Amino acid sequence: MAKIMVVDDEEHIRLLYSEELKEEGYDVSTAEGGYKLLERIENEKPDLVVLDIKMVDYDGLDLLQDIRNQFYDLPVILSTAYDTFKEDMKSIAADFYVVKSFDLTELKKKIKMALEASIAS
Repeated sequence: MAKIMVVDDEEHIRLLYSEELKEEGYDVSTAEGGYKLLERIENEKPDLVVLDIKMVDYDGLDLLQDIRNQFYDLPVILSTAYDTFKEDMKSIAADFYVVKSFDLTELKKKIKMALEASIAS
């Protein structure tokens, strides 16, 4: 069973993603921000991280860089309400980019693709 860490400062998003992904058979943990995130990744060893970009205390793109520096092969999916970040050069380091929606079909598809690619490499 793949372990997914959902990082988002909005509780309702964490709950929604967590419930839906658990129904898909994933082991899900959540974090509300970047505080000690690298430490948690080190300890929990998720197979994939779903990362919000705009959080109150942290910039998700900066966190993405930190994750890439320390866990370069860990798949990361950026999740945001704004598709304008796609143009940001920092977002290139993510495996996939998903615009937030209450329909998680796209997110689930990208998670599956990222996990399959990660297993294959």
